[in-house]
Amino acid sequence: MNEVPTPAGPSSIQTECQKAIRPNRLSLHEKRAGRRWRERKIAISGWLPAAAVTTFIAAVLVFYDVSVLDIVAFAAYLIFGLALPGTLLIRATYGGKRTLAEEVALGTALGYAIEVLAYIPARAIGLPLLVIVWPVVTYALFLAVPGLRRHWKGKRHLKAPAWWSWSMALIIAYMIALSAVTFYRTFDVARPELWGHSADRTFHLALLGELRHHFPPTFPFVAGEPLHYHWFVHAHLAAASWVTGVEPMVLLLRLGMLPMLAVLLILVAMTGRRLTRSWTGALLAVAGTLFLRTPNLYQGPNWGFTYGGIQDVTWGSPSQTFGALLFAPVVLLTLDLVRRARSGLVKWLLLGIFLIAIIGAKAIFLPLLFAGLMAVIVVEVVKRRPMPWAALAILLMTALCLLFSHLVLFGQVKLGMVFAPLAHMRVTWLQLTNSEPALVALLGLAMVYLLCWTLAWSGIAGLASRPGLLTSPGVTLMLGIGAAGLGVVLMFGHPGHGELYFLMGALPYLTIVAVYGLLLALSRANLPHGTTFAAIVGAGAAFVLPVLFAVGVPLGPGKSEADLFRPYVIFAIIAVLVIAYLAVSMGWVRAGAVAIVSFMAMSLPVEIYERLAVIGVPVRDGALRLPNAPEETQAMPSTALTALRWLRAKSRPDELIATNAHCDWRLEAPCNHVRLWVSAFTERRVLLEGWGYTPRGQQSWQPGRNIDPQFWDPRRFEANRQAFEAPSRATVRHLQKHYGVTWLFVDERRMGPGSKMEDVAPLMFRSSNYSVYRIPGDSRD
Repeated sequence: MNEVPTPAGPSSIQTECQKAIRPNRLSLHEKRAGRRWRERKIAISGWLPAAAVTTFIAAVLVFYDVSVLDIVAFAAYLIFGLALPGTLLIRATYGGKRTLAEEVALGTALGYAIEVLAYIPARAIGLPLLVIVWPVVTYALFLAVPGLRRHWKGKRHLKAPAWWSWSMALIIAYMIALSAVTFYRTFDVARPELWGHSADRTFHLALLGELRHHFPPTFPFVAGEPLHYHWFVHAHLAAASWVTGVEPMVLLLRLGMLPMLAVLLILVAMTGRRLTRSWTGALLAVAGTLFLRTPNLYQGPNWGFTYGGIQDVTWGSPSQTFGALLFAPVVLLTLDLVRRARSGLVKWLLLGIFLIAIIGAKAIFLPLLFAGLMAVIVVEVVKRRPMPWAALAILLMTALCLLFSHLVLFGQVKLGMVFAPLAHMRVTWLQLTNSEPALVALLGLAMVYLLCWTLAWSGIAGLASRPGLLTSPGVTLMLGIGAAGLGVVLMFGHPGHGELYFLMGALPYLTIVAVYGLLLALSRANLPHGTTFAAIVGAGAAFVLPVLFAVGVPLGPGKSEADLFRPYVIFAIIAVLVIAYLAVSMGWVRAGAVAIVSFMAMSLPVEIYERLAVIGVPVRDGALRLPNAPEETQAMPSTALTALRWLRAKSRPDELIATNAHCDWRLEAPCNHVRLWVSAFTERRVLLEGWGYTPRGQQSWQPGRNIDPQFWDPRRFEANRQAFEAPSRATVRHLQKHYGVTWLFVDERRMGPGSKMEDVAPLMFRSSNYSVYRIPGDSRD
């Protein structure tokens, strides 16, 4: 007989309900715990600081007149046209443990190199947009080849400490803020007429326009003059302009250098971590690269000693920034190959790509690398170690690149660089005293200069605490690079102080070695509290000592030139006595560590002072205004820009322009040989505009002399002059027939008395005093 089930009572029903509910409560708890873990994971990962600094950059760009559309277009090209395909290639060819940021930085650097090498043939055949073929082919390969598909996910990355990620984000944010207050506020992209007088900006803008439309390139402001210059960065910006549609001026003055700066700093940190094997060392390497300068014991700026860092040239010299970015992977690969010669062909292929890119990016890095490799080889031979075949092979590759750059890319011209020992010391002396120096004064100033850098890089002495470290290949390579950079500053001269770029290129690597020695000295000395105290004393001395010595520069009337040496002599004597006392009281090891910390800390605040000095330069209407300079010399008329933009829109890239906008025939030296308005804002070649930045324009320069203002081709100069000073059908037709001129850009105020261009050529456009004429007929007839 079947039993009838007994109905459940209230208590049993409650029990069953609790059993049913309990798993749900546990699941909810697990979900909350999982969410908290994910939030914590995001907080300690590098994504949050990366997102924060990216947001900050976007806000700064929008504030300084960059449209959101331009930001999005450029970011998309940067990610999908450079960084992602480059990172895929790095994953497939360059092994080793690294963070995701380091991997992406390496990939972006490789993307820059390949992009430029791809753009050159694309531009040469007249199809510049073919530059996008290389990322498309890369994606296709990594999707189609089974062995390459795994690289879309990548290997497990090294995890950086959260404090390191946030510190790097803050440093990059600082550099962006500094760029904003010193560069963006000065060069207003919404009103370029306010800074059109700037020869450096218009020079780079003109080259960008040239690489957008022509190959092989020439100096667009002197038609037909071969472009013997470091122009690969302009090729990159031209490629980016074609793909994104962003205005070249916006790329040059707002967007283009930002990713280069971030990638460079990450790669410097990566190199620092490789050498020091420390996250602290990596961070200090970046901080030192940015902030470490020669101590300034004067009241007032001493630009001759302290100028020359990433802050000074990130925007001012795009070629230096681009070259430094591409040189960082070269140093990393060289370190790997020198330490482990059997690294596979792919690393050698990567090194070759970067070296070829450096040839046209900034060739000054090639002699620096050559010197570093020579130092490695010499040390290894002297110590009777096995021949460093990897270093010898890289040396040969570097030599071939140097030879190609000199014979082909630069056409055997010297680009203004001359052998002139102590030329930079002479310029510095003139800035400090306003008087010509004697030889003994130059030698004394050079000794002070070397003393200052010895203090800033005093950490190198800490390497002596570990036997054999000073002669290890990695340290020797970087010391050789640094010695070459410093040697060029002391032994060569350039009309634009180009000798300093060699030292700027070497600074990150000397700083890395100094930081390595600092960490070793502190580790051996064991000074947990003394370190902080020594750093505070050193940093404080940077502010107190100039006040105590009371030597203002430039020296005022009646001041003795010997006053320039007094602060450094007294400081050197006091430093020696203090170190001797500390050595007696606490031992040489601890005394040395205290001295290194104090000297390096003393070299840091200089950067703050110099930055504040730049920020203090008056700015009005968005353009830099130099004190005591005539207003009319500091800006380009907005009406001129209107006419130039019309001419860009209505002319073809292969049409040639003649102009008188840079010449005033009433003057003894009538032409401004560094005014480049027309070629910069029309993106067209000009028969004759400014020639001061060309190799032939600088070839007669010697230290103590100005660049010869005379143009080297008197026939062309006179033909251009006659067409505007005494215009006639004959003079204008001569420009068309013999030089291929199609357009005339005329400053009517600078025409000859009673001359009217409209009598010989039809007026096409006028904006106040600026007119555009087109010569009748075809210039190619």
